[in-house]
Amino acid sequence: MSTNKNAILRYQTLDKCFRNPGKRYFINDLIEECNEALFDYDPSNSGIQKRQIYDDILFMKDSKGYNAPIEEIKEGRSVYRRYSDLNFSINNQPINESEATQLKEALMTLNRFKGMPQFEWVNDLSTRLESSFGLLTSDEPVIGFENNPYVSGLEYISVLYRAIIYKTPLKIISKSFTKNTEEEYELHPYYLKQYNNRWFVFGYNVSEGIVFKKALDRIESIKELKTEFINSGINFEEYFEDAIGVTVKDNQKPQKVKIRVSKDLWPYVQTKPIHESQSSGNKENLKTLEKGYLDITLQVVLNYELESKILERGEGFEVLEPLELRNKIAKRIGVLTKKYS
Repeated sequence: MSTNKNAILRYQTLDKCFRNPGKRYFINDLIEECNEALFDYDPSNSGIQKRQIYDDILFMKDSKGYNAPIEEIKEGRSVYRRYSDLNFSINNQPINESEATQLKEALMTLNRFKGMPQFEWVNDLSTRLESSFGLLTSDEPVIGFENNPYVSGLEYISVLYRAIIYKTPLKIISKSFTKNTEEEYELHPYYLKQYNNRWFVFGYNVSEGIVFKKALDRIESIKELKTEFINSGINFEEYFEDAIGVTVKDNQKPQKVKIRVSKDLWPYVQTKPIHESQSSGNKENLKTLEKGYLDITLQVVLNYELESKILERGEGFEVLEPLELRNKIAKRIGVLTKKYS
C-alpha cells in the first residue's frame, strides 16, 4: 500500500476520533485506532509509532493541511485530544495545499491527452476543476510528452477499452500494409498496448483460432457482436515481460543476447537500459571501458523491435551472440550499405 494511502487512512481515523464526544483519545488510543485501520486495509502493514501520530496531528492543524481545531486537554499527567468544534471534519473542508498540488499534477497529466478524439472531455473537466478549486495552471506548456495525436486509429481506443472491460466480442474490418483488400474477422479483445507511438490491440481471432495483435491504424471499422465472449488465460504483463515491443510468437522463449557497447555510448545505455533484464556483469567487466567498450547481456525474445533497437545505436553496438541475431543484423547492415554505396 502506498505511503499516500497510509496517510489518508490515518487522517480519516484521527478525524473520526477527534469528532467523537463519547470517548477520550490519549496518544496510545490514537496509535491503536490508526494501526487497526491500517491493518484492516492491509494485513501485511507493520503499523506506526508515536512519532508518526504527532507528525500527523501537526499536519492536520497546519494551514497547509486541514486547519483542524485540535485542542489538548490535560487529565492528570496525560493529555487527550479532540476538536474544539465537534462539527468540524476534514471531509467538510476545501482541499488543502498538498491536495491542490497533487490535483494540479494530475491535471498536467490529463492535459497531455487534449486534442485526441476520444478525450474531448478532458478540456471540459480541466476547466471545471480549475474553476471549482482555484487551480491556476500556466497557459504555456511546461512539460512535453512523447505523443502523436495525428496517428490513425486513436478514435478506437475508448471503444476497444470498453470492449475489453465489458468482455464484448467485436467484428473488425481492417487493411494490412501489404494488401489493399479489406479483412473481416471476429475479435475477442484482451489487451491494449502502446509502443513507439503506435497502439495495438491483442485478442482472440476466431477465424484463425489464435491470439494475435492488430495495429489500430490498420482498423477501418469496429462493430459490437452479441456472441459469447471467449476468455483468455493470458497474463499480458508476463506475456511481454521478456520482449521489447509488441511482437511475441507462440511458445517463443527468451534467449541470452550479448552486446558490445562502445565507451561513448555506455553512459546512455547505463541510465536508460534497453530492457529490464539488462546486466553489465560484475565490477571486473567495467574495467573493459578502458579498452573502449563494455559487454552487456539481455534475456529477451528475438524479434523485429530488438533488431531495430540495436540498429538505431549504429556503430555503438555490436551483437556478439546469439549467432542467429548477429547474422540478421549483419544482413540488414549489408542491405543498407548497398543503398549508400
